[in-house]
Amino acid sequence: MADALPASGRHDPLRATSPTVRTLGRWLPRLAVYGLPALLILAPLVAFLTTSFWSMADGQVEHEFTLGNYAAFLAQPSYIRVFLGTLQLAGIVAAVGLVFGYIIAYLIWRLEGRIRYFMLLFSVIPLAMNYIVKIYAMRGILGYNGFLNWALVTTGILDAPSKLFLFNQTAVMITMAVIYLPYAILPIFLSLERIPPSLAAASADLGARPGQTFLTVVLPLSLPGSIVGGLFVMVLALGDFLTPQMVGGNQGFTFGRAIWSQFGMAFNWPFGAALAVVLLLAVVAIIGAAALVSRRARVK
Repeated sequence: MADALPASGRHDPLRATSPTVRTLGRWLPRLAVYGLPALLILAPLVAFLTTSFWSMADGQVEHEFTLGNYAAFLAQPSYIRVFLGTLQLAGIVAAVGLVFGYIIAYLIWRLEGRIRYFMLLFSVIPLAMNYIVKIYAMRGILGYNGFLNWALVTTGILDAPSKLFLFNQTAVMITMAVIYLPYAILPIFLSLERIPPSLAAASADLGARPGQTFLTVVLPLSLPGSIVGGLFVMVLALGDFLTPQMVGGNQGFTFGRAIWSQFGMAFNWPFGAALAVVLLLAVVAIIGAAALVSRRARVK
């Protein structure tokens, strides 16, 4: 009997649903997937930006619009000097991570079989370790009685242990470069992994030497991943305040520590938010410049 009923007389749940319900059914999953992460990311940024235009008076936050925090930053040469020094430090850390990360990723990529992915996993295992533990491990290596001093004294390079490897900017740079190295290795390896083996084989068939193949085929095709790896390291180094505090001492003052001091010690949240916005703008500018370089490299 049901089969004998005309199609127009059957109950169609999709047709019975109102257009409003169907529209909500399409947009709610998209809102949950895209809207919630955007809210969680944008809301703190908007809060920081808004707070940076407030001021402090008698220990209380004045909710009145002002550019005084940014003017105070520009008027104090010490903050500008620390900001530029932090940019330089992060740039050096990114360069070191990029060079050594590329070498390690390239050597792993050249391996055959399962050993390649085992070595990749071995190289990124430090990402699963606690950050504080890694800093203390580096302090043990760079300390007066640490492994580095022991190795230099044992090999005769130094006559006695040196105190120059800890509680200074050099110690901060070495520690950051070692801790953030896996962040450079992984994207570089993934970019190398996407290079078809046939391209290197074709280059060799055309008479190119291994060095020429690397410079003309491998290096250009792996450039986007290399840029991403360098960006990861630089952005992380720019905002790091714990490493300079634990291995840099009084000489390891960075812009991240300046921001932390405004929130955790001076309790001047509007000025700390303004410093955070300045650092955010620097990061956005660096990412934009890197994207432009990557786009031009792809065009060539």
